[in-house]
Amino acid sequence: MAKLSMISALFLAVVWSSCSRMLDEEIRSQVGDTHLSTPEGFEDGVRAAYSTLRTFHANELGMTLTVFGTDTYTMGSDGSYKFVNEYTSQFDPRTTFVRDLWNNLYIGINTCNAVIDRAPTVEGLSEEIRNVRVAEARFLRAYYYFTLVQQFGPVHLSVNETTEVTTEASRSPVSEVYAVIEEDLRFAIEQLPETSPDYGRAIKPAAAHLLARVLLTRATSEAAEDSDYAEAGALAEQVINDYGFQLLDDFAKVFEQGSGERNAEVIWAIQYTKNAITNGANSEADGTGNAAHRYFLMEYDVLPGMNRNVRDGQPWKRFMPTTYTLETLFADRVNDTRYRKSFKDVFLCTRPGTYTVNGKEVTYAEGDTAVWLPGYQLDPAVKASKNFLVIEPADYTQKLYPTLTKFLDPERPDMNYEAGSRDFLAFRLAETYLIAAEALMYAGDEAKAVTYLNEVRGRAAYDGLDEAEDANRRAAMMVTAGELSLDLILEERGRELLGEQLRWYDLVRTHTLVDRVRAHNPDGGDNIQDYHVLRPIPQDQIDRTAGGSEAFPQNPGYN
Repeated sequence: MAKLSMISALFLAVVWSSCSRMLDEEIRSQVGDTHLSTPEGFEDGVRAAYSTLRTFHANELGMTLTVFGTDTYTMGSDGSYKFVNEYTSQFDPRTTFVRDLWNNLYIGINTCNAVIDRAPTVEGLSEEIRNVRVAEARFLRAYYYFTLVQQFGPVHLSVNETTEVTTEASRSPVSEVYAVIEEDLRFAIEQLPETSPDYGRAIKPAAAHLLARVLLTRATSEAAEDSDYAEAGALAEQVINDYGFQLLDDFAKVFEQGSGERNAEVIWAIQYTKNAITNGANSEADGTGNAAHRYFLMEYDVLPGMNRNVRDGQPWKRFMPTTYTLETLFADRVNDTRYRKSFKDVFLCTRPGTYTVNGKEVTYAEGDTAVWLPGYQLDPAVKASKNFLVIEPADYTQKLYPTLTKFLDPERPDMNYEAGSRDFLAFRLAETYLIAAEALMYAGDEAKAVTYLNEVRGRAAYDGLDEAEDANRRAAMMVTAGELSLDLILEERGRELLGEQLRWYDLVRTHTLVDRVRAHNPDGGDNIQDYHVLRPIPQDQIDRTAGGSEAFPQNPGYN
């Protein structure tokens, strides 16, 4: 199966008479004007529309705005954006990540608009291909607007190509934004194929999954419609039942690098590659490639017997799991295997030598166990008997804590190489099951809802070593319809989808962000306010709008 090739830095050098950033005086975009009107250029334009995905997935910008400031992750010792997690006054309309997210998404939206508007006039395309490519562009436009409306609330709506500089803009009501998103996705579901030979292109089940997520989110917003939960549940069931996807037996296998990433559970993924030329997002994006391998690591490389290496990753220490994550979400480590399949507990020696460990001299050879994080407190005598460093929960700091393994990339060419090649698994079937469970619970069908929740919980019991023990663990993981609740679903989403750029959205969507951050995030809890459920509108957007803040008002709390 071929892999979708995204047009990135080389193609971005082309300048055309269309606005790359809404209301920017400098005119740039992702495709050339004349070239776009040819069949080859039209295809390049569609590929360029995909490249915006890389500007907010699997990089520090996207992770900061979705992982930070939640109940599951707080801040490690490093990084310049801790204030996003702390919800201090430094998180304001001039925050670079907020500005770049906004601008990059509107670049992508205008590229989608150009593809959609130009499609009818491009000669030499079959109608089938034309319709599919327009559906891809509308899928992407919906995704970009969905990201904007979740982050910012009312935003500027433009569904036609911007070809001239303009200073006119306004904030459309959330209901109108959701109407555009829904219309685009229903068109995409109708026109997209069920599969594609170019892995990574939008397909029908991806559009259905996204619409289910959209309706689940809209259901708790000011734009809610009575049918949202029922339709979200039906769409999720359609993805589960109609397209041949299935949960893998082993949770750990979902995140195996290489060919394992393309598995029966992945509905749609953001593509990365080992080709350094094509692995970027665009010339102004935050970093290149999949850089998520950097951010969830502890500082292992200064410990006895260890140095920085490709296998164990670049320890940038951005995101540290909260005590709630480690002790509540992953409290059950007997029946639920996801703690040990999500976190790294052993580091093997990469710097042989003799060291003082636990008050005694220990000599390590290459590959010996050098560091162990058991995840619980040991008897002092047991700890003292170990010939390697033991880091217990009482020893955790902003530099030492369990490392999330989902994004590690040992296939990078060297230990300091940033541009990882792993795909980012944006939509996977486990989330679809959890969408179905939540939507059907609120639609009144608790009996069916709990079956979908239990499928995810049951898979988490799989070890594969003893069939009878797997069955016993699976039985212990089952819950009843009477136990079903929002808290239960949020906890399940926290375990299953940890770090996958969904948690901030989940907490905002369920109106639990403020309470949960206050309860579980020690660095953000004192400062978070009700208005933090939206991000600040970038100040440069307000400044370049005719009429300024009266025409394009700031979100409450950020003035």
